[in-house]
Amino acid sequence: MIFLTFRRTKENALAGTSSGRHIEIAWPDIGITVTAELDGRNPALADALWEALPYRSLQGHALVAGEHLYHVAPIPSLLHLPADHKIADRREAPDGTVFCSALQHLGIKYGALTEPMPATPVGRIREQDMPALAEAGSAVWDAVYSTKKPITAEVRRKGEQGGHRIPRLYTSDKEVGALVADIHAETEKIWLTEPSELGEIHRGYIPSGAGTFETVLPTLLFVNGEIRPLGYASYGGLVRGAAQGMPIGALQHMARLLVGVPAEFLGYCGLEKLWHFTRRFLALLDELDHADFMAVTSQMALYLNCLGGWSLHLYPWTTGDHLRRQPTGRTGGQA
Repeated sequence: MIFLTFRRTKENALAGTSSGRHIEIAWPDIGITVTAELDGRNPALADALWEALPYRSLQGHALVAGEHLYHVAPIPSLLHLPADHKIADRREAPDGTVFCSALQHLGIKYGALTEPMPATPVGRIREQDMPALAEAGSAVWDAVYSTKKPITAEVRRKGEQGGHRIPRLYTSDKEVGALVADIHAETEKIWLTEPSELGEIHRGYIPSGAGTFETVLPTLLFVNGEIRPLGYASYGGLVRGAAQGMPIGALQHMARLLVGVPAEFLGYCGLEKLWHFTRRFLALLDELDHADFMAVTSQMALYLNCLGGWSLHLYPWTTGDHLRRQPTGRTGGQA
């Protein structure tokens, strides 16, 4: 198997470090661009980001953790690359910190966070761009929570033109390669354009009849709740297991345990392409060597994480607008 890679620039090769490299993160839909320096932390992650540039992605916003922007980065290696520098609690990271994560995200903290979790920083937004970053955060929150108008992020090397590509991973087996090619083609199709199946579900068109008594919101809730862990945990975990040398027999066994049931349910709810890809993957599973297994699961993880981003964007969050978090210490349900 040969992974799609991109040749480093001469400047990067000479530098031998992330320090001194600058990237621009632009949101053309709202006319905002900020600059970040890759400052030498977690060089493996920073190198992977640098070499994948330029790219575009649907911009998301944290819905639970606070003032945090993130989007799916089309970089398969983020799922398994090592990180040698971790912030134990990202709430304590300075505003403007840029992260690359094993969830295949590029994230930016722009204000207060509530979720205590370790994080892997690669750089920081320059100080003079912090007001613009906060403005972008507000606009993206409004888009995700209320208006549903997609906002695209473009990440590029500073001073260079933007662009876009979705990496395709290659395999040694022809039939496995055909599956990977089909997953790649579908990922390209939906990367910046609303997936038609997911859009139909959110408009209430569900051919199977999923949704008790013609309700739609419970189905949307379950679809969102299944897509994200299937991409983040199941396929992401399989990729990490393969990268860390887990035996192919164990990987095949774990794949059977982890991916079939949620994919079948999502197919019933309307994501028939996902279920089709999953059936093909499971049918080929016994034939896969270690390298081809990693290629298929990496391509599926990228596809699912893209679907997950769109699911979060399309979900009707304002349905619960009447509910608001209560002050700390208050107990509910007591006379």
